[in-house]
Amino acid sequence: MAWHDGTVTAPLTPPHQPNPHDPWQAPPSGSHLAPSSGSPDDPDTATELRQAAVVTVIVAIAGIALGLLWLWLAPRVPLVSDGTAVFLRNSEGEEAIGADGTFVLLAAGLGVLSAAAVFWRLRRGGVLVVVGLALGAVLGSLLAWRVGVWLGPSSDVVARAREVGKGVVFDAPLELHAVAVAVLVWPFVALALHLLLTAAFGPRDPEPEWAAGAGWSSYYGGPGEGSEGGPGGTAGPGGSGGTAGPGASPVPPGGSGVS
Repeated sequence: MAWHDGTVTAPLTPPHQPNPHDPWQAPPSGSHLAPSSGSPDDPDTATELRQAAVVTVIVAIAGIALGLLWLWLAPRVPLVSDGTAVFLRNSEGEEAIGADGTFVLLAAGLGVLSAAAVFWRLRRGGVLVVVGLALGAVLGSLLAWRVGVWLGPSSDVVARAREVGKGVVFDAPLELHAVAVAVLVWPFVALALHLLLTAAFGPRDPEPEWAAGAGWSSYYGGPGEGSEGGPGGTAGPGGSGGTAGPGASPVPPGGSGVS
């Protein structure tokens, strides 16, 4: 600071300005977050309930297709009667296990298709939509199981053996031996794939952006703000009358003084 005839002139250094790169610096007053220009708002609870109900019904109805495919593709278990009892034609056959395996594979395939379809149509769907997908998959698996049993060979083995006669091979009823496991394959596969798709391709929340204009530039004395001579100055370098701007030599009053 320079002294001239007992008076104090303007400081030779500009006033302290905050570091614009300081991450802990509070935003200036008057600044605001720019509104995001992303996708529309998420659906409300009533909309999600309707979407979840539609998903549940459609996925459950798809269980009919699973039952028909299971009935068509599952291996048959051959039986034969000797007039007094019914026996397996091939005691070492694996047809019974093959029926369970066919159901599991078909259920896993429908789990992939249903999860992909729900994610494609309702990408912004919430938890209720996922719950509807899981519930519909469970109901679809149960419906597929019952459709295959109803439309398959008769479950009355004794009556069927009497009908076909002694020594004639006939098919055993279509059955699931591991019902609990087979029924849960579809929902587990659907939920797992939907979770992966959401994590990989799901919508992201937009990053907040500070609006340009009267925010940081005015706070740090940008162009168009303040005086022509710099921050807090009223006259440019070399000017007269008022406080000198940054970089200008102080003008002693009266043309003399001791620094």
